Amino acid sequence: MTGHSTIYDVATLGNYTKDTIVTPAGTRHVDGGGVCYSAHAAAGLGMKVAAITRLSSEDSHVLDDLEAAGIDVYACEGPESTLMRLEYPTEDVDKRTLTVTAIAGSITPVQVHAVEARAFVVSPSIRGEVPLDVLRELKKKNATIGLDVQGFIRIAAPDGSLEHREWPEERAVLSLVDILKADAVEARFLTGESDIEAAARALAARGPSEIVLTHRDGLLVFADGEVHETEFHPETLIGRSGRGDTCLGSYVAQRLKLPPAEAMIWAAAVTSLKMEAEGPFRRQIGDVIHLLQEKYAVPVTV
Repeated sequence: MTGHSTIYDVATLGNYTKDTIVTPAGTRHVDGGGVCYSAHAAAGLGMKVAAITRLSSEDSHVLDDLEAAGIDVYACEGPESTLMRLEYPTEDVDKRTLTVTAIAGSITPVQVHAVEARAFVVSPSIRGEVPLDVLRELKKKNATIGLDVQGFIRIAAPDGSLEHREWPEERAVLSLVDILKADAVEARFLTGESDIEAAARALAARGPSEIVLTHRDGLLVFADGEVHETEFHPETLIGRSGRGDTCLGSYVAQRLKLPPAEAMIWAAAVTSLKMEAEGPFRRQIGDVIHLLQEKYAVPVTV
């Protein structure tokens, strides 16, 4: 798809990943990537959404799937997709090993130049996927920038395993970000703080105005000097992969019209429903409202 005059509510960017998920129950192959999870989450909340991505032409069915959900796609097709292996050795879904055997390349400033949106969700999997010059291009658009830190502190070791490493561009990147998302492990790596509230405050001091931290049981949002917390309420826990991407996509989408505490509750509800199945969020808005009414004490605003 080529650029046009549409102004999206949310545009997400990052590489599609072809995931092999290994658990004690067996091995499955799932279409992944933060760009897909966050785009589906925002679209499921009724937003006009674009997805900017890179992938192999043999995986073009992913683009059809996005478009079927009403998402406009700006894709660069190359020789290979990012191939990710996620191993969960136990029933604890927060203990996993990730390896990568192929990388689809880097998003370029040209890919984002023609796309205009009220908010951008930056969801890479590995450092280098979304370079600093792309973020600087986004900053010119006077839009909210939400960013998942996982794709900036993760690097691929020689054996393909993904590791957290020192982030030389941290100061430059965080100066461009409005909403920063991390999980508890990533936040501890960046700040040295095991307490998630202390970690959130430390991250906010580095530039972003809002911090979204996910953990096994729920999420914490730090905004305007205040801490807000809530829990996830999935009936089953099948789709752990994509949890953080879904959370960020839905939070950024709802922040276009709601204050932080309410946007957090919506993000928790959407993410809870997503975790009940593998793949991206595909539930109806009525399901989200039902969960909000049943589990969360918050006014429902559609």
